[in-house]
Amino acid sequence: MRSVAPPIERAVEWFNARVGALHSSPRWGKLVGRRIAVVTYTGRRSGRKFSTPVGYRRHGDTVRIGVRMPDTKNWWRNFTDPGGPISLELDGAVRDGHAIAHRDESGKVTVTVRLEN
Repeated sequence: MRSVAPPIERAVEWFNARVGALHSSPRWGKLVGRRIAVVTYTGRRSGRKFSTPVGYRRHGDTVRIGVRMPDTKNWWRNFTDPGGPISLELDGAVRDGHAIAHRDESGKVTVTVRLEN
C-alpha cells in the first residue's frame, strides 16, 4: 500500500522544487541567490544527505537562517546543540560550515552557520 503525503508536505515539496529550480537557473539564479541558499546536510538518524532551499541573511562569515513554521519542519533539528556540519550554496559556490539551531522563548527558531575559511 502506498503512503500518501499530507497536503502541507506536498505543498512544501512543490514549493522547494520550484525555488530550487529558480536558484539554479542561469536567468534567475543570481537574483534568487541574494536571499535564498540551498543547504545540504546529513541526517543525524538516517545518515542520508538532504538539500533544501532556505532564506538567509549573511554578515561576513556568519549566515542566519530563520526557520518559518519550525514545528512543521524537521531539517533544523539536525543542528540542535552541539550543532553539526552543513554546506550552503552561496553566490554560485559551495561553502562548508558548522550550524547550530536555537529556539527562543517565543518558539522562533534560528539556525546560525559559521562558515569555514
